[in-house]
Amino acid sequence: MKKIIGFFIVVAIVVFVAYQALMYYDNNFRYGRMRETPGVRPHEEPLLVQESGIVPIHGGDALYRVTPAAELVSPLDRQAVATIKRGSDLYHIYCAQCHGLHFDGNGTVGQSFEPLPTNLRSAEVQSKPEGELFKSISYGIPGGRQPALDTTIPAQDRWYIIAFVQSLGQ
Repeated sequence: MKKIIGFFIVVAIVVFVAYQALMYYDNNFRYGRMRETPGVRPHEEPLLVQESGIVPIHGGDALYRVTPAAELVSPLDRQAVATIKRGSDLYHIYCAQCHGLHFDGNGTVGQSFEPLPTNLRSAEVQSKPEGELFKSISYGIPGGRQPALDTTIPAQDRWYIIAFVQSLGQ
């Protein structure tokens, strides 16, 4: 019986010492404690009312997606030197990795594809209307390797790239 009581006394002492050590550590911890941080109560103040017209509900990429390719027309002057220069710069940022510096599909990444990416100087590409090129760049080519870039390249920049690509055939 004395052994059992002695055992419980030793266990109680160990638990008490461990608790005191943890409390000492917790009280002297140099970083903030969870119990000391302010609570986040998101609905203590009234919710803000959004002004009308802040979020666009007309136009944008959703409009391009539902518009038939034949009806899509570039808002840019496709023949302007500045437009073609900007398109060239954007092509080298977004497209050259696959289509290559010579526009033939032999880009660094494109070389690993079978078949190779499209030659952008080919009659097939150069004969496509700009709306169809816009849809191909934006939403990909079904069954092809062209990825959808509508979330990567802003719509205006896609039109610049198309102006540049169409200038390659001249």
